[in-house]
Amino acid sequence: MERLPSWIRQHVAAIRAVIVMTLVLGAVYPLVVTGVAQAVFTNKANGSLVEKDGKVVGSSIIGQNFFDKDGNPDKTLFQSRPSAAGDGYDMLSTAASNLGPEDVLDVLPDPDGADDAAKEGKQSLLTQVCARSKAIGELEGVSGARPFCAPDGVGAVLKVFPALGTVTRAVSVNQACPAQPFVAEYQGVKVECGKPGEDYAAGRTVPIRGNVTDVKVPADAVTASGSGLDPHISVAYAELQAPRVAKARNVSLDEVKKLITANTTGRALGFMGEPAVNVLELNLALGKE
Repeated sequence: MERLPSWIRQHVAAIRAVIVMTLVLGAVYPLVVTGVAQAVFTNKANGSLVEKDGKVVGSSIIGQNFFDKDGNPDKTLFQSRPSAAGDGYDMLSTAASNLGPEDVLDVLPDPDGADDAAKEGKQSLLTQVCARSKAIGELEGVSGARPFCAPDGVGAVLKVFPALGTVTRAVSVNQACPAQPFVAEYQGVKVECGKPGEDYAAGRTVPIRGNVTDVKVPADAVTASGSGLDPHISVAYAELQAPRVAKARNVSLDEVKKLITANTTGRALGFMGEPAVNVLELNLALGKE
């Protein structure tokens, strides 16, 4: 049999390599890894699923929302922290918001905007935090006030003109007219409300801290985790919700606090991070009482 040309032999060798590597890495290796995972880490390999009455109700490592039929926080249950993953705790869209501490200026909704994005506007990270804090304060019956937040739940930020020198104009850019600005004047100049569609880029950005010294709503209650899937909340946030849950369930506050303690995990390896409470497991424990 005549020897095949070298270029054909090279192609045959390449095809053989593809077939072998496909079988090894695409079939054998996944099967081995899956078998080891199922044998050694059965629960975790299957998603750390949590069941109640024989029905899967969630995962102990993936957060979820606990809303009523109208889409509002269920007052009988503990609430999770915010999520930036899709519409909330979407495992296919796990992500953070990618907004940083300097994101303090809203894009005000403009009914006359050129497209849907302009008409809807966009909230800054600061306003998102302020709005969440205000809503949680109202839900839990405490003050939702925070530094750099206006009473109406938007970022307390001014644009002053000119950017350098004596101020001649000041605008509360996150409060759309006809809203009353959170502060009446700045350096002797009357503060205006923000006008949708107006360009304030030339002004100097001035966040106003306010006189808030005692923040009742914890940071994790108003900020999303890096993955958007964190199933835990801080002990402080759990304790903030305890009176509301106890009242809604007509049980004693001490009983609810005991459940919080029982469902609190310590620091990783004894020194990393802070103690945390798994919201799903805590809510399931409430149902056992």
